[in-house]
Amino acid sequence: MPTLYLFPSVTRCVHPIAGYVCRHHLHHSSYSRRLRQACLATGITKRVTAHTFRHAFATELLRSGSDIRTVQEILGHSDIRTTEIYTHVIGDRRAGTVSPFDRLPSS
Repeated sequence: MPTLYLFPSVTRCVHPIAGYVCRHHLHHSSYSRRLRQACLATGITKRVTAHTFRHAFATELLRSGSDIRTVQEILGHSDIRTTEIYTHVIGDRRAGTVSPFDRLPSS
């Protein structure tokens, strides 16, 4: 049976209300611990969290020219000002708009 969770737990349990055997999501502390272990094993010294991936995802969407309103919807932000926080990383790129000249091969 397919799971609804991106990171399912490796163990099964009895559902507390319905009584059937199920698999829940991986607890965030387990995910955080594994992520920290993976970073240490690969020599990454910078602090990395699950939110780091969310931030990188949003930044890359904007950097590649995605409309800020689309990114707002994807991230589930109710206020555009929250999404605008991600634009500080890309600098003066006019909200992620890429000039066609920027896509030309460099010589």
